[in-house]
Amino acid sequence: MGRGGFGRGGGGGGRRFGPGDLRLILLSMIEEKQRHGYELIKDLEQKFGGAYAPSPGSVYPTLTLLEELGHIRSSTSEGNKRLFEITEEGRRYLRENEAMLTSVRKRMEMAARAATGDMPPDDVLHAMHTLKASLLFHRGGWSDEEIERVRRIIETAAEEISQGSSND
Repeated sequence: MGRGGFGRGGGGGGRRFGPGDLRLILLSMIEEKQRHGYELIKDLEQKFGGAYAPSPGSVYPTLTLLEELGHIRSSTSEGNKRLFEITEEGRRYLRENEAMLTSVRKRMEMAARAATGDMPPDDVLHAMHTLKASLLFHRGGWSDEEIERVRRIIETAAEEISQGSSND
């Protein structure tokens, strides 16, 4: 599967999260309730409908980073297991990145639905690549207003597409 999740092929490898996405989703899950690392991995697997589970090699370094940033703290419980809880700094970070967190959650829901193996037709894949290219080659600068305008367009389109045809 290509970078960013575009590409053909069944459920195999490929990135499920963009830069910072795993950090946000783990932090939001810890905000919901204190959890152990293994519990976070299993809960994420469930959110992806069993089709994907992040590796301990990606989750535990992310938890260490969150702890170093002061967003979470850990305590030892049940032997040597670390139990993670969110800090006020972590809550503030989530509030500041609420739009990105919402976007990550929507992509996770779409990925879970796509795990059934249904891939878009070639024409749709080409359109996805065209959209990606239009973003990469965007001219005229990225003011705050332009960023918000483009984000709204893309998220509205994603929502409409994920809801399916009104002819169903």
